[in-house]
Amino acid sequence: MRTDYKLIAFDLDGTLTQHRTKLGPENRAVLEKLSKKYKLIMIGAGACTRIFGQMDEFPIDIVGNYGMQISKYNHETKQLDIIETAYIAPDKERTDRICHEIREKYGFTEYAGEHVEYHPTGSITFPLLGTKANIEDKLAFDPDRSRRKVFYEEVKAAFPDYTVFIGGSSSFDMAPRPHNKLNALDRYCQENGITHKDILFCGDDYGVGGNDEQVYLSDIDFVKVDDYRKLGEYLADLLID
Repeated sequence: MRTDYKLIAFDLDGTLTQHRTKLGPENRAVLEKLSKKYKLIMIGAGACTRIFGQMDEFPIDIVGNYGMQISKYNHETKQLDIIETAYIAPDKERTDRICHEIREKYGFTEYAGEHVEYHPTGSITFPLLGTKANIEDKLAFDPDRSRRKVFYEEVKAAFPDYTVFIGGSSSFDMAPRPHNKLNALDRYCQENGITHKDILFCGDDYGVGGNDEQVYLSDIDFVKVDDYRKLGEYLADLLID
């Protein structure tokens, strides 16, 4: 593995932690060691403050919501400064109608909580089990994504103004175009005078419909983190003193 990168970018869930769980001491130690040699950044699907909390306030800049929210770590306050938050208004009436139609067609008419989640940026989550489903049911629902892949193309076609991801464990996430993780990295490159060859991206969600897929298919070097507990092994060459 090359070791001359200027920037190492990370996904969170499945790459550094289990889904929606706190950053553990082993991977925190990996990040601390890497930060002595490289600029680190989080490129996430969720809001910056949620990512920051899940990372147990690790000192790192965070780009959230597929690039729709940008934050920088303030070393004086030890908190995030939110630099920018974009908003693109969704068509809620159309979205509700389409999601109801898909639920009826594929048998997901029973759910807990709300049937669609609208985020402050205008991104959308279509949670097949509902917004209040318990974590055990969500994790057991579609671990290999085969259930959602059956109608993934149909959801994509229904929302042409969004990049649609097979999100989390039981939902579809939709980010208004052109926002996705590759677009977020491209913007960061332009603003900081670096190129794709300067970047290493670490992610687990690189398959069809994954939210790391666009980065994986680009010319950016990509480390496939298939087990977050082995992050140090995947990056062993970068951790040598």
